Amino acid sequence: MKKIYLAFLWHQHQPMYKNPSSNNYELPWVRLHATKDYYDMVAILDKFPKIKANFNLVPSLLIQLDEYASGKAKDTFLDLTLKDAALLNEDEKVFILMNFFMANWDNMIFPYNRYLQLLEKRGRTTTDAEIRKTLNYFKVEDLRDLQVWFNLAWMDPFWRKTDEFIAYLYNKERDFTEEDKRKLIEKQLEICAKIVAKHKEAQDRGQIEVSITPFYHPILPLLCDTNVAHQATPAMILPKNRFSHSEDAAWHINNAVNYYEKLFGHKPFGMWPSEGSVSDKAAEIAADAGIKWIATDEAVLFNSSKEINGNRKFLFRPYKLSVNAKELNMIFRDHGLSDAIGFVYSKWNAHDAASDFINKIRGIADYVGDDYDAPLVSVILDGENCWEHYKNDGWDFLEALYEMLSNDTSIETVKIGEYMNNFPPKNTLRGLTAGSWINGNFGIWIGHSEDNASWDCLSMTRDFLVDFLEKNPCFKGSKEEKEAWNTLYAAEGSDWNWWYGAEHSSSNDAVFDFIYRQHLIKVYECMGQRPPDILYKSIKNAPKKHNAIKPSSFINPKIDGKVTNFFEWKDAGYYEVGHSGGSMHQVSTALEYFYYGFNMQNFYVRFDLSGNISLKSLEDFTFHIIFLAPVKCKALLNFDADGNVSRFVIKTDKEEKILNAANAHFNKIIEIAIAFADLNLPENYENIEFAISVDKNDMEIERWPYQSSIIIPKPSEGFNFLSWTI
Repeated sequence: MKKIYLAFLWHQHQPMYKNPSSNNYELPWVRLHATKDYYDMVAILDKFPKIKANFNLVPSLLIQLDEYASGKAKDTFLDLTLKDAALLNEDEKVFILMNFFMANWDNMIFPYNRYLQLLEKRGRTTTDAEIRKTLNYFKVEDLRDLQVWFNLAWMDPFWRKTDEFIAYLYNKERDFTEEDKRKLIEKQLEICAKIVAKHKEAQDRGQIEVSITPFYHPILPLLCDTNVAHQATPAMILPKNRFSHSEDAAWHINNAVNYYEKLFGHKPFGMWPSEGSVSDKAAEIAADAGIKWIATDEAVLFNSSKEINGNRKFLFRPYKLSVNAKELNMIFRDHGLSDAIGFVYSKWNAHDAASDFINKIRGIADYVGDDYDAPLVSVILDGENCWEHYKNDGWDFLEALYEMLSNDTSIETVKIGEYMNNFPPKNTLRGLTAGSWINGNFGIWIGHSEDNASWDCLSMTRDFLVDFLEKNPCFKGSKEEKEAWNTLYAAEGSDWNWWYGAEHSSSNDAVFDFIYRQHLIKVYECMGQRPPDILYKSIKNAPKKHNAIKPSSFINPKIDGKVTNFFEWKDAGYYEVGHSGGSMHQVSTALEYFYYGFNMQNFYVRFDLSGNISLKSLEDFTFHIIFLAPVKCKALLNFDADGNVSRFVIKTDKEEKILNAANAHFNKIIEIAIAFADLNLPENYENIEFAISVDKNDMEIERWPYQSSIIIPKPSEGFNFLSWTI
């Protein structure tokens, strides 16, 4: 088999959580991901010396790690962990009970009896008022155990195996002491201090390459000119004020290069631009800074070359980008393989997932054939956020994958810079269509009314700073000016707009909105000026829970696989999929929407498929309606290659019941009817709880709602009038 080269690039990043006014860290994720992801992702390579990899470290993460390591960084979660449980006041107890279960419940809470017990005592869904009512049920030892477990659950399995004290805490499980708690936090901060050194050690011995991202993780093309968003999305509505400051983009790149050199002793070779966002101007600035290679997504490649015309054989090779007499090398990530690790394989058996990945790489080698002498597959994704969705924090999968790769002579893992030296690009791109790794455009960060409001606030603040300094030259070169600019640059980071708009939401939306506006407010305060009132007003509107609309009335759709008339699904509930809703973003999905509703006899579901499913591939998919309460069962639906129902059943742990195939149909959409009588519901129930999942070739690839469920009421004759109740 022809040898194929594989480049892993693990991107490690967190935004600036420090409130510039109080210097308090508003969220604990740098500290917690440090113990769960940043060290062990490199340490695992000690077991696999044949594996080479690439790690991308963002300066905004590294400076926060340094502040935690030195004891400068403080956050409320840390303060309330360290406070003696016997001295907590009521508000502090409420904060702990509200926030100290922020983890992936399936993999970080449910496996631990004591942590799960504390969650059940609090309640899985609750409010501030409800928590206050339950405070009397929590003894001091309960609160202390929760203080420990919140931090302990974020300790990677690596530390359980290699650190006696961490292993001791897991084995002890409960009745922790204040000394246990103090020593656990000391371990956290020690780990924060080891992370850069571990990367340097692996890089110095030649096993990894460390690349960078611009300093505060900005969307470089939009800093250079927000109008560039029209290249990929011509109809996009842009902010009122055009932002065009390529000098800011240069600041982020040059300062990232300098910071890297300070830590690692030489300048970096490569750069993953924030969110893979590229443009001709941004690439020019990177080349001027001495960057040798950059990476982005396959969508940008296909958008940038009419000659390639979407031919995937051209994806698996490096390119020389030449714009305005500036040159640098480029690679383009395989979107499907990267997303498979990020979103799909966490639901699979680890060995099966690793085998599937290897087989896909071999398939690419066969597909490329002799078209290129050193084909390269680039797999680029977050090296942190996906692992909490895996059992054992991804160790089972990574160990299986690295072991298989170590023993496979047809696949060679590479450092990107080294690969470029050995196989210089033979193909040249004469320009880029500006875009990012998400849909090849910038729609996540600009275009929505909230995104545009954020950009307008940024423009207003930057214009103020420039104008003020021109009118008050006495501030030139002052520490106040330096602080103002640094705070403004931090506000240019991409993470704030990640949470604006309809695409993403989390329980921390209000915090992100607050931190962003605090950065802009601080710029005015540095200059001794009163900030505009608009900066004290929230930009983020309250999110719709689960992106779901509830049913408003009974529905009676005709099950024919098409929208027979406008009204048949008008009163149904619906759920918009296409993203995870959190810090990860799943682009390639089988579904775009699903609708749901009922009458007294039947439960109805409609699936609107994405462009990723064709009639030819439909038989590879299984559609599940997963009933979680008051009964536990699944409705499974399959189609053959002609679009006819091949299986339609309800399955429990004990039996499988065949349903009437006439009650499921595919044409342009999938419509399904399930009789309530077939669910064997108990007489005295109040709600039906369900979720949707999709399998491809018997492996789950997506589930909606994300880590949650939808609840509908028991059908009753009065339901038709509920939507009219005032």
